[in-house]
Amino acid sequence: MGDCERNKKRLLELLQRAGTGNAHCADCGEPDPDWASYKLGIFICLNCSGVHRNFPAISKVKSVRLDFWEDSIVEVAVVLQFMTHNGNLRVKAKYEARVPAFYYVPQANDCLVLKEQWIRAKYERQEFMADGKTISPPGNREGFLWKRGRDNAQFLKRRFVLLAREGLLKYYTKEEGKGPKAVISIKDLNATFQTEKIGNPHGLQITYRREGHVRNLFVYHESGKEIVDWFNALRAARLQYLKMAFPELPESELVPLITRNYVKQGFMEKTGPKQTEPFKKRWFALDSQERRLLYYKNPLDAFEQGQVFIGSNEQGYDIYEDLPKGIRGNHWKAGLTIVTPQRKFVFTCPTEKEQREWLRSLRDVLYRPLTPLNHLSKTQGLG
Repeated sequence: MGDCERNKKRLLELLQRAGTGNAHCADCGEPDPDWASYKLGIFICLNCSGVHRNFPAISKVKSVRLDFWEDSIVEVAVVLQFMTHNGNLRVKAKYEARVPAFYYVPQANDCLVLKEQWIRAKYERQEFMADGKTISPPGNREGFLWKRGRDNAQFLKRRFVLLAREGLLKYYTKEEGKGPKAVISIKDLNATFQTEKIGNPHGLQITYRREGHVRNLFVYHESGKEIVDWFNALRAARLQYLKMAFPELPESELVPLITRNYVKQGFMEKTGPKQTEPFKKRWFALDSQERRLLYYKNPLDAFEQGQVFIGSNEQGYDIYEDLPKGIRGNHWKAGLTIVTPQRKFVFTCPTEKEQREWLRSLRDVLYRPLTPLNHLSKTQGLG
């Protein structure tokens, strides 16, 4: 590499770190982005750069460190001037001028379909620019999704109907069926992309309460845009419900409560209430908003086998490392114990790394203040 090329790369790296929001990916927030869209004037991460490559008419990308930047000082000067004039903050202000409150803005650890549709909505369809059409909530929605059967692993086509004003989601097993298979209240609903667990890049998990349990629906659609549109339509209906349920709270406090991802998921082994029962392998999912640790025999079960409510430490709840004295796990040795006012729950993790991650996630819930939804759950007898 010649001095000229080395200097140009150094200039680009310095520019990337300048105080214009360039230290994080313009699309997902990943720190230290190593790629540049020199047509849009933004810095982006490796994953988002792959999406940008799919529409070269709008965005052209190069690696800041790896790609060859032409030797022409004139061309480099023009690029630098353009990137300086634009930059992440300025471009975001242009293309994200009117993002609806209900619209899910993906983060660095979110799945590809969310990032792809966010990027396409911003730059390709230009849905959020200030001079675009007025954006209204999606409202009612109807269409077909592929749903996993409760008692088998088959995905079958089902008709879903969202009635936003009534706060209901229905699905039908037959296209012309008069009665729905299920009627789901929006107030009990959550939706989270679970692409790895479902085994589909567009896999969405919808959960709701049913007879004191959590019911899981696993769905997908062949179109990434369609499944993300469904996701945001559900979020819009949820925000509408939250505004009615908590009229005294500002919208900014309600948005984090619309939907949530699981803080931590994975296999652990657990013993029973006497702590003498054999340890059995179960799939666990930690819902920090509901403050519940749910466990299943298999990751794609329709209902949980049980759940542990995690109150605050002021209420007598605690979480500590290792197993009670005299107790040994079955296959795994790295243990942890959840203490509730009623009993102790004893678990073992496959590795010490998993143990540390579970302890960190569980303690984060333990010391987190109760949300308005937690208080509402308690008044409804769900705490």
